[in-house]
Amino acid sequence: MRVFVTGSTGFVGSAVVQELISHDHQVLGLARNEAGAKSLAEAGAEIQRGDLQDLDSLRAGAGASDGVLHLGFIHDFSRFKEVCEIDRLAIEAIAAELAGSDRPLIVTSGTALVKPGFLATEEDESTIDPSAFPRVLSERATVAAAEKGLRASIVRLSPSVHGDGDHGFVPILIALAREKGVSAYVGEGLNRWTAVHRLDSAQLYRLALEKGAAGARYHGVAEEGIPFREIAEAIGRGLNLPVVSKSPEEAAEHFGWFAHFAAIDCPASSELTRERLGWNPTHVGLIADLDHGTYFTGGNSR
Repeated sequence: MRVFVTGSTGFVGSAVVQELISHDHQVLGLARNEAGAKSLAEAGAEIQRGDLQDLDSLRAGAGASDGVLHLGFIHDFSRFKEVCEIDRLAIEAIAAELAGSDRPLIVTSGTALVKPGFLATEEDESTIDPSAFPRVLSERATVAAAEKGLRASIVRLSPSVHGDGDHGFVPILIALAREKGVSAYVGEGLNRWTAVHRLDSAQLYRLALEKGAAGARYHGVAEEGIPFREIAEAIGRGLNLPVVSKSPEEAAEHFGWFAHFAAIDCPASSELTRERLGWNPTHVGLIADLDHGTYFTGGNSR
């Protein structure tokens, strides 16, 4: 299968490219600059020049492929509403290009967007108000495409997709701990995050491409509920810093814009994903990765 991959040079996307190629798929990767094009060429992928705001490049990539994996997202939280709208429009443009065919479209979302405070399953729609967190609209755009007959499905990733080269939420917490001199959690730190290793998530995308059903949601969850305090403690060990509790009011000052994510309780199950796709995550868990990986030796640190 010839697969168009957005976000193909990112932390997860680059692993997905390798996973696809190693299973005899051809990859057409979206590249917005020369560095990205070079890395894709070195990986053995073809190159579609453009970016997520260049809808013509997205349509061209989708039109030239047998399926699409949409992993690209602009991680700029200073203009979050705007970048969520860019994502929604990108999904709609790709879906329109694939309309009338049986070519799959797999769109990326997150388990934290489903129903905080409860164990989320693949059967659950998001309960989050899109006016408060507009990325929910990306899921809705995917569902709308499926309802029109497109073989569109969703992969919900964990808040922590971890592994060597991670530059996501956990490195943000490490940078904050270094800056503040303490590794912190909110209240008792019992709020839970899900986690999945980067290489396990790459396998999930391939299986969703090959076996996914229209309208389905799949959960990239290897660990369904790690107490945030355990993450803070692992960071404290790695940096040899005190681990402290912050009240909600103190957390707002300590974590800044990240306070919402530090306090969110978003456990999620992947039981149905494993059953329906035959997905079996096998790589190291988050705490072990923090204790024995490269998070504090320069490979993942900010």
